[in-house]
Formats: sequence, C-alpha cells, structure tokens
Amino acid sequence: MGFFDGVMGNASEIKNVDAEKELKELLSASERVEHAYKLIRDLIVFTDRRLILVDKQGVTGKKMEYHSIPYKNISHFSIETAGTFDLEAELKIWLSGSAAPIQKNFNKQLNIYKVQSVLADYVCR
Repeated sequence: MGFFDGVMGNASEIKNVDAEKELKELLSASERVEHAYKLIRDLIVFTDRRLILVDKQGVTGKKMEYHSIPYKNISHFSIETAGTFDLEAELKIWLSGSAAPIQKNFNKQLNIYKVQSVLADYVCR
C-alpha cells in the first residue's frame, strides 16, 4: 500500500498470517483469518466466524479498540465501485438495530467484488 493510499483512507489487502499474528490473543483456538485489509494502521479482518475491525488510536497506536461483529448480525451491505476519476471503492455494512452503516474505503487496485464475495459467503448462508 502506498503512502498516498494510506493518507486518502484507502485499504489494501495484507497477508492472512500477518493479521493472525496481530490478532493472536483475540482469535479463538480454531478460528482462522480468511482475508485481511489494512487501512493506514487499522485492520479489517474476515475470519471464518466473524468480522473484526481494529481501530488503533493515539499517536503511538498502542491503544486499540477491537470491534467484533458476528456475521449473523449483519443485516445487509453494499459496495460502490471506483469510477474513472474516483480513486476509491466503498463498502457499507448495516448491523441489526443500527440505522447508520459502517463504511470503509478501498483503493482502486483492490478488487471490491472479492471483498463483497467474501462477506456474502458468510452473511448469505
């Protein structure tokens, strides 16, 4: 991921093993990372059981918030693809009981259809 993409708030795919190392204390013994994306310092991680959003806070990033979303709590989601002059694709996820969606932006090089497909595999079971 380039510096410009990070500054623009775009996410890029990272290796599953890197995400598993970072989340080793958070994952259950049999849980595995399926896909992971990095947004500057934050992470968006799809496991075989849930979606994990990691928000690193502060200057050093030592303070972290882990948002764990069971797939069954996702009521619906949408994607918006990047256009010719638009530099980012967008993923919106609505949770049961919440009117406002969680929104994440991805750089144009990332296949937003792949991200949507991963989420659909778990939500549409």
